[in-house]
Amino acid sequence: MRILQKLLIIIVFVAFSCSTENAIEITKNQENQIVSIDKKVAKRSGLKTIGTGVMMQAFYWDVPAGGTWWENVEDKVQDWSNAGIDAIWLPPVSKAQNGPFSMGYDPFDYFDFGEYDQMGSVETRFGSKTELLSLINSAHNVNLSVIADIVINHNSGGELEPNPYTGTPYYTDFNPLSGKFYRSNADFHPNNVRQSDSGVFGGYPDLSHSQPYVQDWLWKKPESVAKYYMNEIGFDGWRFDYVKGFEPWVVKEWKNEVGGFSVGEYWDGNAATLDWWSSQAEVSAFDFACYYRMLDAFEGNNLNRLNDDMLLKRNPRKAVTFVANHDTDEIFNGKMLAYAYIMTHEGYPTVFYQDYEEWLNKERLNNLIWIHNNLAGGSTNVLYTDTDEYIAKRNGHNNDGLIVYINNSNSWKERWVETNWSSKRIKDYTGHSGWQPVTQSGKWVKIEVPPKSYSVWSTK
Repeated sequence: MRILQKLLIIIVFVAFSCSTENAIEITKNQENQIVSIDKKVAKRSGLKTIGTGVMMQAFYWDVPAGGTWWENVEDKVQDWSNAGIDAIWLPPVSKAQNGPFSMGYDPFDYFDFGEYDQMGSVETRFGSKTELLSLINSAHNVNLSVIADIVINHNSGGELEPNPYTGTPYYTDFNPLSGKFYRSNADFHPNNVRQSDSGVFGGYPDLSHSQPYVQDWLWKKPESVAKYYMNEIGFDGWRFDYVKGFEPWVVKEWKNEVGGFSVGEYWDGNAATLDWWSSQAEVSAFDFACYYRMLDAFEGNNLNRLNDDMLLKRNPRKAVTFVANHDTDEIFNGKMLAYAYIMTHEGYPTVFYQDYEEWLNKERLNNLIWIHNNLAGGSTNVLYTDTDEYIAKRNGHNNDGLIVYINNSNSWKERWVETNWSSKRIKDYTGHSGWQPVTQSGKWVKIEVPPKSYSVWSTK
């Protein structure tokens, strides 16, 4: 199939090169196409800046099948925007091997968004291309950015073919009905390019990012996955799946080629490792170090663990924090306390769909989102910790900052703390405490917090 494509390209090129007039016409068409794409992107100039609010993970594992998910999410984007969400993260949108049942993490045809009859269905699990475009348009209309979940380590659904490099046949013959990004054994590991690879996933064919053909189709050429998703489908940013499976330069080159907010899923609880990867890739990373320290703190009943190392403490501009996601949801008893932590500290916090829409108190989550967007600014000083209590101060940036008091015990707690506010009346913006004390001239004040709860204090 690859040879036929190249022959066709050569024939077309020779035919057009015989006429200077035709060549000029091609150039004009390309310029018009670029202008058209620029206009599409320009229409998104009114979007909220990603990172100034809160991200919504707009799915969970095994959302209802049947092609209704895009419509379900579209119905919610207005309310999410009103609550202070600035971006929604969608699951992988292209057709995968398991067709109508797949969550998209076993990609087959990167350019089938629910319009080709292959892999057992026309629509994806989530819906049709028309419904996806409608959702993205509605999100943009309420100033929300849309983040694409991109799976570029492994592919599935290929047919069996001989592998001349290993002598063993494998499922690497990909012939997608979209007619784009055909793949063969030369595009996967192991192949004739003997470059080390970070790791395979689940036994799937593993894309070789060192191959120019793969680079072209993923991010370089005008009709690449990256450029098509951004310019034609309307995505504004990227969540890179399983980045342990390839080198950081891949994400860096993708980001440098097309732009957009980018965050990688480097599943590792070591803050230094996350800092290394995000620095090498020059993008953000999910703060798994923060996640595991919160797990220790709230499920392990030791809030002293919140003093430990996290990406948000090393490089807050690169830290995307979360309490739960589609892969891991282990914080149960202290989940609202964990949300209070990430919404009052550095980093770009994420809300998990089921926490927001099904499991937790939406009013309280909206209150924490408001606190994050309006009060949580500046550097952090930890004022007090023990196994049950945690108190920290945000020093403010274009605002007065805040003090957060988290209590994991079964009784009310109160403590004197030193604030940044002299002779100021303050209040608990969560409404959990009725106190409205005045800070002393020396900035000290006594604050309180209910059992198994939190309070957030700032000037009135």
